[in-house]
Amino acid sequence: MGRWAFAALLVGGLAYAGYSVATDTARVGEPMAIGVFAFLGLALLIALGFEFVNGFHDTANAVATVIYTHSMPAPLAVVWSGFFNFLGVVTSTGAVAYSIITLLPIDLMLHVGSAGGFAMIFALLLAAVLWNLATWAVGLPNSSSHALIGSILGVGLANQLLSNIPGTSGVDMAQVQKVLSALLFSPLIGFVGALMLMLVMKRFLRDKRLYREPEGDTPPPQGIRALLIFTCTAVSFAHGGNDGQKGMGLIMLILIGCAPTAYALNRTLPESAMPAFVQSAQVAATAYAAHGASGSVTVDRAREVVVDGVRKKAINTPEVYAGLSVLSRDIGARIADYGTFSRVPAAIVPNLRNDMYLVLDTTRMVTKSDAAKQRFTAAEIDSLNGYAGALERGTRYIPLWVKVTVALALGLGTMVGWRRIVVTVGERIGKTHLTYGMGAAAELMTAATIFGAEYIGRPVSTTHILTSGVAGASVANGAGLQFRTIRNMLLAWVLTLPAAMLLSGTLYWLLLQLARILAA
Repeated sequence: MGRWAFAALLVGGLAYAGYSVATDTARVGEPMAIGVFAFLGLALLIALGFEFVNGFHDTANAVATVIYTHSMPAPLAVVWSGFFNFLGVVTSTGAVAYSIITLLPIDLMLHVGSAGGFAMIFALLLAAVLWNLATWAVGLPNSSSHALIGSILGVGLANQLLSNIPGTSGVDMAQVQKVLSALLFSPLIGFVGALMLMLVMKRFLRDKRLYREPEGDTPPPQGIRALLIFTCTAVSFAHGGNDGQKGMGLIMLILIGCAPTAYALNRTLPESAMPAFVQSAQVAATAYAAHGASGSVTVDRAREVVVDGVRKKAINTPEVYAGLSVLSRDIGARIADYGTFSRVPAAIVPNLRNDMYLVLDTTRMVTKSDAAKQRFTAAEIDSLNGYAGALERGTRYIPLWVKVTVALALGLGTMVGWRRIVVTVGERIGKTHLTYGMGAAAELMTAATIFGAEYIGRPVSTTHILTSGVAGASVANGAGLQFRTIRNMLLAWVLTLPAAMLLSGTLYWLLLQLARILAA
């Protein structure tokens, strides 16, 4: 019965995705050719496959404690965790999704529907999935987030090395630093936090059953059992809200490339919001013009200047400010003419979206730059931030059906393949069996850390945080650590980034060669 339900949910989710794409494109007058629809279907399957693998690779950490403390039977635990992963994805904000996307090269983002754009998407997805499967096969709790970020960096660096291809750029290293710092410090927070929490628990909660191995298959006392089920639920929900967004962002890139008219702009914004949008564009254009170079500049020339400035990481120049002013006025004028995003003609959508995306990312860079803060007044910086927020609402949105299908993939993935990772977490980190207190301390810190990361829009690794938390709780409980397992986990952590980068960069180059052969 469970297998039939699993199959029904899987087929239903894919059918829902296909129906939603067909309906969305037909609604905007952009019906898709069969070939394009098939290509989109393949890309979506790979993206959802990444989230499915993420489910049984990462989320197994959440159920390890309730399974090894006999708080819940394994079949019920994985279904429970999968359901709350689903809820976490559906209720997520999307902030993490776009923090991942901003790691990608600006030129590939502006031409995501090109051969290079699709090669980028397929390369990074395939590389992340292959590395996740390889580490899962040997039972290592590797991070899907780490693998995906390594894949993105590999594509960006490969794109930069292939400088003979017109329009190349690397990755935004400032954004890379922010993302990697979150991945680096979150496991340390998990280790220290779980260690301290465990010591506090031993000081104030004197029930010795919390700190002993479970006796046989006997479930824990009722209160302890409720606590462990709560922590499993919290980690599952937090994991869905953070990790599920990575797949959402990649799916939106695929949709923008294949069906820009339907997905490049947020057509759900009401017409009543447009006057404020136009006003913010004009105010920002005036602020940029006050610090820009004199003389008239065409829209095409302005676009070239801004793109070149972003490539060279030299945006705080009068020429770039003048270009941003021209583009902002043009964006505001076009939106004013059409009245709402839903009335923008299909032929105009890709160009308008690219201009909005370019100005948005450049404006974010300007407002965070110390050099710009010395030139612009505080009021001008506020107006630029307001304009960036308006551009973000116009270009960065996630339809409900994308959230639902990603949530299904992540939730269903939780229900298969979990055993290898659970064994590692439950038996091979500490020298003794996982206790009730160790599980509770590790998962409470994991959930709190992930929620905090989602609040500030940073991707983190559930795997690294929870396994570090289990290690910290083991030390606090006097259990000690199995250094062979810790060594292998650290090795996987260190190798994931370069391995995923090499794999994705190679795949990117191969796919570009294949695209050239097919084009010829």
